[in-house]
Amino acid sequence: MTVQAYARRCEELFVLGGYAQVRMAAGQGLAETGPGPVLQRWLGLAHAAEDDDDHDAEAEAVYEEGLRNWPEDLGLLVSYLELCLRADSWEHPGRQRRAQALKERIAELAPPGTPRAAQVEAAMGWAGRGYWEDAWAKADRARAEHASLRADVGRAESHGAPADAHPEDLRAAEVVATLEVLSSRRHAPLRVVHRYRVVSYVAAFVLSFGTNQLLVGSGVASFSLWGWLWYLPLLLAELKLREARQLARDRVLAAVEARHASTS
Repeated sequence: MTVQAYARRCEELFVLGGYAQVRMAAGQGLAETGPGPVLQRWLGLAHAAEDDDDHDAEAEAVYEEGLRNWPEDLGLLVSYLELCLRADSWEHPGRQRRAQALKERIAELAPPGTPRAAQVEAAMGWAGRGYWEDAWAKADRARAEHASLRADVGRAESHGAPADAHPEDLRAAEVVATLEVLSSRRHAPLRVVHRYRVVSYVAAFVLSFGTNQLLVGSGVASFSLWGWLWYLPLLLAELKLREARQLARDRVLAAVEARHASTS
């Protein structure tokens, strides 16, 4: 396989969240095609995407090794700058200091106003967000994705699951996996929660408030949080949805890996 083929493979796996598979593919590509900045960058990105201190350290080592060999590669410079900007200034002050040097080096290679500078700015758009801003953005995205999936699952329950979906179609795989995970009789209440989510949340609020008021008013307790247990089915429903999405992602990743294995 060529470097470009390995890079496409890494990109497909990265989009699906298969960061371990990206690292494996990038490592295999580097071993087969020899050292190069493209796969070196994908290896670093796959470590950084794990959002873990140990993986961040691995990503930093990968970027530094790459920049020793290819000091003018913008892909490596921008990826390393992203890592440094996202680092906690208290825990990793060195990365914060290196960020300024990386910005200056990038400005030399991609002067303001040039097409390369525009590409760098677009790539860096997310990196300046603060922790809470980033957390809220992820939460909003997750809520939107879950709402869309619940709507698709509701349609599939009424009209049947997609029969001829491509094995690499992530949304179709998520619908099928969700129906499988919630198919047992004991998960019938969770299916109701997913189908009537707004009503379920309103009912849980009313029941939890009423239960706490009843326990306090009857003298059973001077202060009660027991009513919050009514939210447990809603929590379980969300956990099952996450389980289904992970199952679907694993299946699609396996399909992508099988396709690449058959063509390599």
